[in-house]
Amino acid sequence: MAKREKKPVHKVVMTEGKRQIIQQLLQEYDIETAEDIQEALKDLLGGTIKEMMEAEMDDHLGYEKSERSDSDDYRNGYKEKTVNSSYGSMRIDVPQDRKSTFEPKVVKKRQKDISGIDQKIISMYAKGMTTRQISDTLMDIYGFEASEGFISDVTDKILPQIEDWQNRPLDDVYPVLYIDAIHYSVRDNGIIRKMAAYVILGISCEGKKDVLTIEVGDNESAKYWLAVLNSLKNRGVKDILIICADGLTGIREAIQTAFPKTEYQRCIVHQVRNTMKYVADKDRKAFANDLKTIYNAPNEEQGRANRDRITEKWSEKYPNAMKRWERDWDVITPIFKFSANVRTVIYTTNAIESLNATYRKLNRQRSVFPSDQALLKALYLATFEATKKWSMPIRNWGQVYGELSIMYEDRLPE
Repeated sequence: MAKREKKPVHKVVMTEGKRQIIQQLLQEYDIETAEDIQEALKDLLGGTIKEMMEAEMDDHLGYEKSERSDSDDYRNGYKEKTVNSSYGSMRIDVPQDRKSTFEPKVVKKRQKDISGIDQKIISMYAKGMTTRQISDTLMDIYGFEASEGFISDVTDKILPQIEDWQNRPLDDVYPVLYIDAIHYSVRDNGIIRKMAAYVILGISCEGKKDVLTIEVGDNESAKYWLAVLNSLKNRGVKDILIICADGLTGIREAIQTAFPKTEYQRCIVHQVRNTMKYVADKDRKAFANDLKTIYNAPNEEQGRANRDRITEKWSEKYPNAMKRWERDWDVITPIFKFSANVRTVIYTTNAIESLNATYRKLNRQRSVFPSDQALLKALYLATFEATKKWSMPIRNWGQVYGELSIMYEDRLPE
């Protein structure tokens, strides 16, 4: 793991010019504490901004304040404006002109923040903080309150980024694709309902992980999944060797239509979890060890025999536990074609489970999202944070790719 780079520490270099400024500062302001220094700097910042705007207005009109001019545009007083700075909220006087054509650069029209706080808000939003938590933090640190509307306006700035990200071109071929769902509570027209965020994670031919898209919806069907898969095709995906997913409604039919050569593998992690729901705590370890003999079997025949043996062993105590293994056997069996190296990539879904851990934090920090758009923003930012360090291929990828190249001849680039 790469070491985190330390931020450079600012070293104060005292010059004669700085010393004179500090002396004047001490004479002008009654400074006794560090807080007094902050207030003095805040006052100086406001004054400096005003003087810079006055100079900008001179340049805009073509003459200085004390000069006469025949221009039909002239100064027309001031408009008070409140801005947020690193020293807290402050009111500044913005010079106006009669024609209202003056466009200040130092603090632009409609700009409410001059502290770089936007990126701080987006960073806090990415970590799952609610608008109330963000507002309280800004009040504690910077001394001003940010309304929910202000925070929403700031985070809305990333919506074009999300749209670009959701529509970016993709690779021609993905050896493995994972589809998983995390459920959230979302307010919709005053009603709180559960919505699913479907995350599609691809493993590239270089063995690197990449979140291809995030779809927020609650309407699973073959039609829905066909639209999702077709959107991947429209972004350049021509072939997928294996899609690993849980029992999403309609996913099998959609895969057969969109990518008829693609292998659909039921996610073993989810299969085991769904089974263990039926098992008492005292039997979970023994039951889980028995299940391993199914998906670790050397071939399908042995896997089926182990499945039947386990079903018989536990059927009296847990009659419903093994039903999914029998019902879904045809989409469990693809793993038996592969070696342990490939199976590990396909059925453990470690790649997406670590990502889901990040997404689940959002659930712990926010009981309800105010809208599906707010959920998508949080998911995108959480994804961006979680994937910053995704630079290395997954373990044993060379062996995995070699085996897949033999199994799926002519479908992978050399």
